[in-house]
Amino acid sequence: MSKEISSVLSLDKLVFDKIEFKRTGMKNENEMEIELQVIINRKQDEEVYKVTLDFTGNKEKEYSIEIVLSGYFSFDENERVDEDLKKNLINQNAVAIIMPYLRSQVSLITAQPEVECVVLPPFNIVKMMTENG
Repeated sequence: MSKEISSVLSLDKLVFDKIEFKRTGMKNENEMEIELQVIINRKQDEEVYKVTLDFTGNKEKEYSIEIVLSGYFSFDENERVDEDLKKNLINQNAVAIIMPYLRSQVSLITAQPEVECVVLPPFNIVKMMTENG
């Protein structure tokens, strides 16, 4: 890839820490209530960041799901990146990079017999991270 268009931020690994589906009843018309938590940690003494999305969905009297996935990110060692830019890239870009994997897994886990498939809407990552700060 051309150096001019490549990012200084790299996704090194992506893992699903937890995928859980628990049936609590039969298919119904209730709306699924969702909650998404973002946890960001930096490995001590290294430029490695762990960005975790913890998604829970509850469709009353039908099922609950929890999906936790973590992306491990690093910065190009050959590029000088100031701390403010690093913070923005991790808080916004890293979350946006791994969000499609979460969206896909939610659809896969709900595309089962007697369950209506859920396709998560696009999230405004910038707004979400600004509000949660």
